[in-house]
Amino acid sequence: MITRNPHPRMPSFGGLGGPPPRDIVILLAVLLFTFSLRFFSSTEALPALLELRSEGWRSGFLWQLVTYAFVGRGGGGLWFVIELFILYLFGRDVWITLGRRRARRLIGIVVVSAAVLAVLVDALAGFVGHQVRPPFQPFDLIQGQHMLVVILIAAFATLHRHATIYLFFVLPIQARWFLWLEVLFGFLAYLPSHDIAGFVGLLTGVVLTTSLLRPGGPRRFLREIWLRGQHRVLRAKLDRERRRRKLRVVPDPDRPPRDSTIH
Repeated sequence: MITRNPHPRMPSFGGLGGPPPRDIVILLAVLLFTFSLRFFSSTEALPALLELRSEGWRSGFLWQLVTYAFVGRGGGGLWFVIELFILYLFGRDVWITLGRRRARRLIGIVVVSAAVLAVLVDALAGFVGHQVRPPFQPFDLIQGQHMLVVILIAAFATLHRHATIYLFFVLPIQARWFLWLEVLFGFLAYLPSHDIAGFVGLLTGVVLTTSLLRPGGPRRFLREIWLRGQHRVLRAKLDRERRRRKLRVVPDPDRPPRDSTIH
């Protein structure tokens, strides 16, 4: 997984040269340590206290809103190592670009916000009788390194949207499309599990990360979405009125081709 860098000032994604950021090394060590705790009878109960669970937040274990993202999980050791490698590649560039302070703040805000919204959805799902399909549990989609990978990929895709990433080392894709790929993969993971709380938390991670890193912050991001929605509604109304009255659309030579005047 490498990139072609169209901008000389942009960090080269996937570069293994130079010392990695200390925070990334600590993060990987914490995930590996907590992942290892699952395989010893004397410590296997500890990860369960740190993960985000329905029975946990209902019992007042509020620390789980933070710790859930730093408990390594996964059934197979090989896939866990691959996820850590992906986390390192994207995290290294995000830390270099943002700096330690901004990167820490981004991770903290998104981790907690996604957990809070996921908990609210889990409470609503329980109220209406929605259940996650066994053997899955609520919040599986955002548990552990999954949430961190979502945040760091979304951050890289927002900061370096025109960089080219070779998906599976073969298929070249611009980084900005990885935002939609994250949503697609999250939806595919939701289908067999029906983990609606985890899926909403994943969407929150993608959207909030993008909005925090865009110029103007979340307020401008939400305003842009609102204005685009209004624009589409207005165009739909004009098109419907034109078809109803059988009006002829004549292009205005003084405006771009997309704009038109109705006579």
